[in-house]
Amino acid sequence: MPTTDAQGLPAPEYYNFAADALDRWARLRPEADALWWVCGTTGQERKYSWRDLARLSRQAADLFRARGLQPGDRALIMLPRLPEWWIAMLGLIRLGAVPVPATLLLTPRELAYRLETAQVRAVLTCPEGVSKLEGFDGPRWVVGEAPAGWEEFGRALAAARADAQFGRTRADDPGILYFTSATTGEPKMVLHTQASYGLGHRVTGALWLDLKPGDVHWNISDLGWGKAAWSSFFGPWQMGACVFALDARARFDPVQTLHTLAHFPITTWCAPPTALRLIVRERLDRWRFPHLRHCVTAGEPLNPEVLKLWREATGLTLCEGYGQTETVVLIANCVSRGRPVQPGSMGEPVPGAEVVVLDESLREAPPGHEGEIALRVRPRRPLGLFREYWLNPAETARQFRGDYYMTGDRAVRAEDGYFWFVGRADDVIKSAGYRIGPFEVESALIEHPAVLDAAVVGKPDEVRGHIVKAFVVLRPGREPDDHLRHELQQHCKRVAAVYKYPREIEFVADLPKTVSGKTRRVELRARAAGGAR
Repeated sequence: MPTTDAQGLPAPEYYNFAADALDRWARLRPEADALWWVCGTTGQERKYSWRDLARLSRQAADLFRARGLQPGDRALIMLPRLPEWWIAMLGLIRLGAVPVPATLLLTPRELAYRLETAQVRAVLTCPEGVSKLEGFDGPRWVVGEAPAGWEEFGRALAAARADAQFGRTRADDPGILYFTSATTGEPKMVLHTQASYGLGHRVTGALWLDLKPGDVHWNISDLGWGKAAWSSFFGPWQMGACVFALDARARFDPVQTLHTLAHFPITTWCAPPTALRLIVRERLDRWRFPHLRHCVTAGEPLNPEVLKLWREATGLTLCEGYGQTETVVLIANCVSRGRPVQPGSMGEPVPGAEVVVLDESLREAPPGHEGEIALRVRPRRPLGLFREYWLNPAETARQFRGDYYMTGDRAVRAEDGYFWFVGRADDVIKSAGYRIGPFEVESALIEHPAVLDAAVVGKPDEVRGHIVKAFVVLRPGREPDDHLRHELQQHCKRVAAVYKYPREIEFVADLPKTVSGKTRRVELRARAAGGAR
């Protein structure tokens, strides 16, 4: 099946992000900043130019090759926000090996599953990760003090050749492998090709992130999940922008985030809704961001109240974007296209992505009708779409039906072409004949001044099939009681349709989150079902 880029042009026969994108900027802007690293505890800074990264990535590729890694081999990278993460990623890609990013939040059991399933040949981590990888048999590096049996990455890197040469990689060679959570069972392996994420993310950097040479872009997401590829690696570096990285390893601190935005010349910023919900509860009128011009968010829908508070305080609109680990950005509010931003909307499909809403018969749903978001893959497969769930042809076949890749997410397309998110197919609540998207109820709850965060699921009910149950985190200083529970229910009746209000509200200290910051509704559904009558 032919593959095309956003302009409908055929994909190249050969492609390598390090050789074709990074080296290009090293020729055009050799001394310009490409990576700006700041330690969140000491304030130490390190800057790397395009020339620096081109040299270091060659040394990294030479090191990996010298230790036996070959094109196609998988290497797990589990690091906090350290410069070595970017250097190692570039080195593996340059060599043609396949990076497998992982988060330090993973347990030894979860890592053992990844090592075995992905047939990992080498690992790179920090001292914190060493104990979780005991028993791994293969080349292994650590950033920091190296225990017995481990090689210190910085010392080994310094001894490698900076003038080493490497063969070309084909555009359809394996490029990067991510593990993504499944509705049931173990995580799936999402395999992208060299051009899939490398060249495909040009649309992410150009249109949604609105980046250009000279921009300083900060993405606060963890490096172990796909959003880092979008906004901390491929997207910004396709456009020649500098990636800003704050190495903050403690629990997310909204005040530190605001201080960083105010203190450094950050021009564009990406933050997930989980963080933004905490940020807007701070005294935003105390802060000024003189360089900031563009803000984006993704990962899950952003509540209208958060959008409103951020815009009132800064004059900037948070531009939502939509995609998956399996894709680049598919739908977004793109100011660079001259289109108006519709707060609360996912936006419009980006060029090169024919995105539609389909009904159960795989027919396009009329405007205003809910259906599943799907990406057309025939007759031309767009760049940016993953190749397969590696070693899982059955799961791959389930997601590709007819001429489409089915996302599993549900939305409504309005008459003007903008998409509005409803929820994951398995998150939508069916109660007494009504279909209720949890996001609507959560947004209503978060508007209440007592609520810090909220998540809504369906709880089995003998009469209605399911009822709406809310798990609510209160703001500091507010105490849970029956009066507040009733007040929140009445508030939801006023803000949303009456049938959507939560018939049960459980106050909790926090909500279960995935490593990418999304609410784990599957865990809350199991908890709610455990108390079903």
